[in-house]
Amino acid sequence: MNRMNGARRSWVLLTVLAVVQAVGVLPASADGMPGPGAPGVSAAPGVPSPRPTPERKTIGIRLLDAPENRRDDPRAQAYIVDHVAPGTTIERRVEVTNESSTPIHVTVYAAAATIEKGQFAFAPDRTPNELTGWTSFDKTDLDMAASTTAQVRTTIRVPKDAAAGERYGVVWAQTGSPADRSHNLALLGRVGVRMYVDVGPGGEPPSDFTIERLSPTRARDGRKELHARIHNTGGRALDITGALHLLDGPGGLRAGPFPARTGTTVPPGGLAEAVVPLDTQLPDGPWAAELTLRSGLVEHTTRATVTFPTTPGSAGPAEASAAEPGHFPTPVTAVLSTLVLAGLCFLLPSLRRRHW
Repeated sequence: MNRMNGARRSWVLLTVLAVVQAVGVLPASADGMPGPGAPGVSAAPGVPSPRPTPERKTIGIRLLDAPENRRDDPRAQAYIVDHVAPGTTIERRVEVTNESSTPIHVTVYAAAATIEKGQFAFAPDRTPNELTGWTSFDKTDLDMAASTTAQVRTTIRVPKDAAAGERYGVVWAQTGSPADRSHNLALLGRVGVRMYVDVGPGGEPPSDFTIERLSPTRARDGRKELHARIHNTGGRALDITGALHLLDGPGGLRAGPFPARTGTTVPPGGLAEAVVPLDTQLPDGPWAAELTLRSGLVEHTTRATVTFPTTPGSAGPAEASAAEPGHFPTPVTAVLSTLVLAGLCFLLPSLRRRHW
């Protein structure tokens, strides 16, 4: 009887240890955590999270087509992104929308673009380049009634002798009032769809990047920001998006997700900085920062311990995370530990019986 009681006590003890092991390493409950698009500090209810107010536009434009091999690429759903051989012709449709309550005249044209200082830079007016010279439209002037849409077919004919490389441009839809005797200034508004057209034989150059450094900073106006240096290690331009989660902060605080500021574009082989603006009431730290950045289907995550500086215009330290690639994530470790301990719970009584 004493032996049976001892076996039961051992079984109960191991079961408790298994449960404690699981609870101790599994993530805390996400109750009260802000969802996507609602950044804020989870342990500080009542802290307001700024939400941008969408600007009212007179006209809109969007891409309707994407290549079959890019159906899952979010960049190809928004921009004309393609790799073609010299001598190839591609077509894409764009939809122009009159979002106003009055009729308007819209002009459609292509203009040059470049990548400068980590941004996709639009050339002024109708500045041409090689890509715009290859681009034509089935219609360039649209007389649109109020609250209507129109489709425009864009054709890009790449010459057979085109040199290899990626070209950039924009399909613009423009409306406005030109200057006349009564008005000294022209009032113009335009919206566009970016073009990233890579030319070359064979398959498409790979797309990839590394996150080389994290820098917690305090801007001159006192706002906290996290800067990430991005190195484009692939052969195509990248448009960087992503979000930051802050964990294990002072008093166990969690914060985020904080979206990265949009507009970071990195040319092949280039360097640029992605910036994540943060809540002004966020404690300085230290925090366990988890930053995930992506461009199209390429995604990378980096982790570090960061502390935001108190002096405006300065940068604070960022220490690399102790976790190494290839380690099991914490929840997986918890499950495996629980299964091992539970197995011992069932095996121990039979081993004791054999020993007796």
